[in-house]
Amino acid sequence: MNNQKREISRKKRHKRFTVKVAGTAERPRLLVHRSLNNLWAHLIDDTASRVLLTVSTTEKEVKSKFSNSGNVKAADFFGQFVANKAKEKGISKIIFDRAGYLYHGRIKAFADSLRKGGVEF
Repeated sequence: MNNQKREISRKKRHKRFTVKVAGTAERPRLLVHRSLNNLWAHLIDDTASRVLLTVSTTEKEVKSKFSNSGNVKAADFFGQFVANKAKEKGISKIIFDRAGYLYHGRIKAFADSLRKGGVEF
């Protein structure tokens, strides 16, 4: 029961954010979703309603480095990985959408490594 309340609160926080902010082609929204074992990142252009890039820790390059992708070290590596993929697409400025998750732990490590990778937000 407690987990359901936590998930409902997270979704409310996320809804408040998405009402105010929208990604564009020049500055897409980077949506991060986390589970116990993995992270997903989506670059979204809300004006055209399209997903520009989708990356997760289940991909071969990330999965081969870590047996468990649900920790801070894996999130740090994943941030660098996403930054490189975004640079390949020509994206250097984003709007960071943490999807209502608190900014600590894996989400913070992911965001810090994105900044190290040269992505501005």
